[in-house]
Amino acid sequence: MITRSSLKHLRIPFSIFLLPVFLFALAFTANFDEIRILLVFIILHLFLYPSSNGYNSYFDKDEKSIGGIKNPPKVTPDLYWLSLVFFAISLGMALKISLEFSTMILVYGLVSMAYSHPKIRLKKYPWLSWIVAGLFQGYFTFAMAYAGLSDFGWEVFFKAHVLIPGMLTSLMLWANYPLTQVYQHEEDAKRNDLTLSRKLGIQGTFAFSAFFFLLTAAGFAWFFLSRDQEYILWVYLAAMLPIVLYFMIWFYFVRKNPEKYANYSWTMGMNTISALLLNGFFIYYFLENTQIMQAIGVN
Repeated sequence: MITRSSLKHLRIPFSIFLLPVFLFALAFTANFDEIRILLVFIILHLFLYPSSNGYNSYFDKDEKSIGGIKNPPKVTPDLYWLSLVFFAISLGMALKISLEFSTMILVYGLVSMAYSHPKIRLKKYPWLSWIVAGLFQGYFTFAMAYAGLSDFGWEVFFKAHVLIPGMLTSLMLWANYPLTQVYQHEEDAKRNDLTLSRKLGIQGTFAFSAFFFLLTAAGFAWFFLSRDQEYILWVYLAAMLPIVLYFMIWFYFVRKNPEKYANYSWTMGMNTISALLLNGFFIYYFLENTQIMQAIGVN
């Protein structure tokens, strides 16, 4: 029997926070196919990511707020099997695209399982977990989505036109990743998980993320300018401005009272505003970069 608790722990709406990576990959799609786009979207956001969320929730057994759930219900045994069923569905659906795409889904899923599984538990290694999470949720997912959308294989992972934008998405995630851990120090300490945020401290986490946000902005600026897309750069900076302002205000309050303001609500506020603006920007970039608007006669 599937419990409501398990369905909630899949955190399907939380997938919106990883949608910018898919949209960015979509902007470079070589073979535009509406059915393939829908299929890849469903595989990633409705099955693969929720499978990962549920699997990690099962082993973490958090009692306090987690990403997307302020008051998580108690984990039940069916969550483990439900997460594996979702993973199996994602693998099966991926086979409709290609065997290679399905193996990419398999690799992503296994790495995400290693994040919280007690025998490996990457989560307890601060730098390794930071590198792996950013690399796989960013570059690997970008290349995987691009391969699925364009009907290519593993060779795309080593192509410059995939590697460069893919690594930019990893920079975005490396900047934001420690911030998602600032309110979980107590829970992580109970399990002896030395996350990067615990290692850096709350204020150190904000300083670290600020540096990587700057690095990310510089990387995207170089990328758009190198493609003679100066007008895109200005749109990107406009989208980033509210995110930066929110971050600065949040950091100001955290410096005043870390225990009060390094909390779930502020973190989810940061995630939400970032997701909305970045999703909006990458939809715009997809329309511009693929020249769809020009093709259908919209000026």
